[in-house]
Formats: sequence, structure tokens, C-alpha cells
Amino acid sequence: MNGPSLRIERDDATGEPLLRLVGVCRLADGERLWTAVGEALRAGDAAVDLDGLEELDGASAALLQDLARGAARRGARLELRGGAAEVRRMLDLYAFGEGQEPAPARERRVTVLDQVGRATVSIGLRLRDVLAFVGDLAVSLARSVRESRSIHWSSVPRLMERAGADGVPIVLLINFLVGLILGLQAAFQLERFGANIFVADLVGLAMVREMAPLMTAIVVAGRSGAAYAAELGTMKVNQEIDALWTLGFDPQRFLVLPRMIALGAVVPLLTMLSMIVGIFGGLIIAVQRLGLTTLAYWTELQKALGFNDLAGGLFKSEVFALTIALIACQRGLATRGGAEGVGSSTTSAVVAILFFLVVLDAIFTFVFNVFGI
Repeated sequence: MNGPSLRIERDDATGEPLLRLVGVCRLADGERLWTAVGEALRAGDAAVDLDGLEELDGASAALLQDLARGAARRGARLELRGGAAEVRRMLDLYAFGEGQEPAPARERRVTVLDQVGRATVSIGLRLRDVLAFVGDLAVSLARSVRESRSIHWSSVPRLMERAGADGVPIVLLINFLVGLILGLQAAFQLERFGANIFVADLVGLAMVREMAPLMTAIVVAGRSGAAYAAELGTMKVNQEIDALWTLGFDPQRFLVLPRMIALGAVVPLLTMLSMIVGIFGGLIIAVQRLGLTTLAYWTELQKALGFNDLAGGLFKSEVFALTIALIACQRGLATRGGAEGVGSSTTSAVVAILFFLVVLDAIFTFVFNVFGI
């Protein structure tokens, strides 16, 4: 049937108007249902027989319950009788007293497999967005070679100052402490075997090949990476990115490339300074704790370190810099949802950057050791 068949009958026992619904009751039948029940309630109390209903949708169930509550407010009574189990379940879903709110929907329990599946889908979508961003950036980079003026070159010095000069104190302090800690930990072990001189080897190789590039990149990710994601995210939610498109500017060339150029230029320089202060931290431990001379420390350091070590560390830092800029800008330009979205994008950018820094460092370490670099 296309709708309920409505008939008003007299109840022989009580004399109340009885409205019998037969068939399928859906939203389209709401007007007929409201009119019929209203007419039945004019005489006072009334009843609705639901035994003949095959199906009752949510809109009709809500209407019946609202009519019953309205009758009660007027001092009358509308009784909803009978009905199949599915019909009664639908009525109960919309049954709540005057002044009460509907019961909150019962949340489905999320299992571990659900969480793993959702996380996998989310990672896949993020990876797709990153690959699409890289593709767009490659196209913009190719066009910028022919149209170099389309890059916002005037912003590069300011970005280099913020990422480089402003970050020198914290970068140097952290790497100095890292070198100090490495030297102190090595001293405890090497002193037991009379191998004090090898503290220079351990600190030098650790700082140049691993710690200086990685720690510098982590600090830059926390400072510049978070700042880039927040800046571009704010521009996105404020529709400034759309305004750039309207004015004929490509955001990739106008915003992203200058930030990549700035980080690509300053991070290797910061890394070199980090190597120096980290080695100097090890020198302090070697002189004060192990009794070595400065000349012996530097002589042993020159034997331990080679050009490949320095080149490998600087190459890592360059790749780390581009990774930070790429992920931070991608997350910033993908921001949605106002201020909350900006915060979410900034957090996800930093987390993603740190994850990829560690992964890339592991890959570089494995490749360098396999090929003897």
C-alpha cells in the first residue's frame, strides 16, 4: 500500500473515537494523519489502533507521540494501542515526557579492529593528500623555472631569519647538551678499559653522522614546522588562499617554495654549528672528567672523522629540511574547520614530521652502512 488507510470508528466499550491505521505510514502521510487524529480528538479522548500497521517511519512516530503529548496538555487523552514489535519500538524511540529531552543515542562500542581499520584508512587518505601535494608542487616548481618572478623572493630573507638566526640559541644549547651527555656516558664506560682517548671518536661520529642533523631537525620542526602549518592553516580558514587564487597567484609558488628555500638554506648551516658545539661539549668532558688534553682530543677527532661523515650529515640535514617544509605546508593548506582545525593541523604536522624524520634517519643509516659511506 502507498499509505495508511484511515477509518474513524466508535469504540463500543467506551464510545471514544477510534482511529485504525492500516498499511504503511510514512512522512508523506503526515498531513492526513494529523488531520484525522485532530478530528478524533475534538470529542475529547480518542484512541489509535496500530495493529494493522505494517510499517511506521520515524516522522510518523514522532507526530503520533507529539499529538499524544498535545492532547495531554489540553486535558484529553490519546491512546496508542497495539502494534507490531517494530512499530512499538519506533514509538518508544520518540516517547519522552513533557520537558524531557530525548534519550541520547546509544553509542556503538568501538572495537580494536574498528580503530585499526579507521587508522589505516586515515593514513591512506593522508598519504594520498601528500602525494597529490607533491605532484602539484613539482608542477609549480617546473613553472617557476620559466617564471622565476612568480616566487615571492622578498619573503625568503625574512623566513631565513626566523628559521635560522632566531633559532640559533636553542639549537646550539640543545646540541651542546647532547654532546655533553654523550661524552659523559662514554666516559663512564671507556675509563674502565683505559680507552679514554676514544671519547673523541664516539662523540665526533655520533654528533656529525646522527645527533646534530636529527636534533637540529627536531628543533626546527617544533619551531618553523609548527609555525608554517599554523600560518598557512590560518590563511586557509580565513580564505586568504582563495584570495590568492582570485588574484592569479599560485599558493605553491607564492607561499610554499619560499619556505622550502629558506629551510633548505639555513638547516645545513644550523647543523654545522650544532656539530661544532656538540663536539665542544664532548671536549669539556674529555678534559675535565678524563684528564685528556685539548690537543689529544682534536688529534684523535681528526683521525676518526672523514669527509664522507661530514657530507652524509649535511645531506641528511638538507633532506630533513625539505621534509619539514613539505609536510608543514601540506598540512597547513589542508586545514578545515576554523580555529580548531588550525590547532589540529599544527599538531598533526609536527607529529607527522617527527615520524618521518626518524624513519628517514633509519633509512639513511642503513644505506650509509651498507654502502660504507
